[in-house]
Amino acid sequence: MTQQLRDAVSRYTEANAGAEGIAPTGVKGMTLVRTTAVRELQYAIQRPLICLVVQGAKQVTVGNETLAFSAGDSMLLTADAPTVSQITQASGPAPYLSFALHLDAALIAELSAEMRAVIVETGSALRLQPTDAEVADTALRLINLLERPAAIPLLQTQLVREMHYWLLAGRHGAAIRQLGFPDSHVRRIGRAIEIIRQDFASPLSIERLASAAGMSASTFHQRFKAVTSLSPLQFQKQLRLIEARRFMLAKGARPSRAAYEVGYESVPQFTREYRRLFGLPPGRETEAARRAIQAA
Repeated sequence: MTQQLRDAVSRYTEANAGAEGIAPTGVKGMTLVRTTAVRELQYAIQRPLICLVVQGAKQVTVGNETLAFSAGDSMLLTADAPTVSQITQASGPAPYLSFALHLDAALIAELSAEMRAVIVETGSALRLQPTDAEVADTALRLINLLERPAAIPLLQTQLVREMHYWLLAGRHGAAIRQLGFPDSHVRRIGRAIEIIRQDFASPLSIERLASAAGMSASTFHQRFKAVTSLSPLQFQKQLRLIEARRFMLAKGARPSRAAYEVGYESVPQFTREYRRLFGLPPGRETEAARRAIQAA
């Protein structure tokens, strides 16, 4: 990882990162992160993305797989999947710094066709590789673009396209390529996941999801778990709990209101499942998280 990239991420995030360490950008799908202390566990259902760790270290778990990333590594997530992550190395003098970009399936499909790439179904949705030099260079130019806001609408498209090209041509190519093929298992399961995301508070119809994926119910169950590490019902449950946590943190809502907001009919059941996932009852856990954010 080049010193120029580290300096560019540090400079931008120091000026623009919010209380949680996230610095939004004017480039669609691109986010920079800066954290000056080891943080509590973070829970999310992420969309496919590439994350370049520029300084510090982070640990990410998807299902039963845990990988540790440090400066110079790229983390690739090739499917919508629930993640548990924690920044494990960060300090004031040497903050954790990273660059993240959501992957564009349509752009991957277009480039894969032009590159005459052949799809290869791969395993885990979570991958670790050293960052390719071309990927780091393109990330640097995207960050430098942020200092010239007037140029972003004119130049971001070609730079994001170039980033996707180097990812496809590099170490992550085989894993990313499947996102560009409409009939790949990842894309077909992705159609079902989009339904769950939109209607997570409603009762789940396996038949509707399997139909959207173009699979039988039994095959759908098998493929869904292979891609996301969870069953469809487990995926919906985690999404509900994560959304309830976000609702309580952002709105200061009581646990009972959050439970009903995300589709639970029983507050005791919500409390049990929340504690099982996050380690504390909802009121205590969100208060502890709020204090940690304020301290940071």
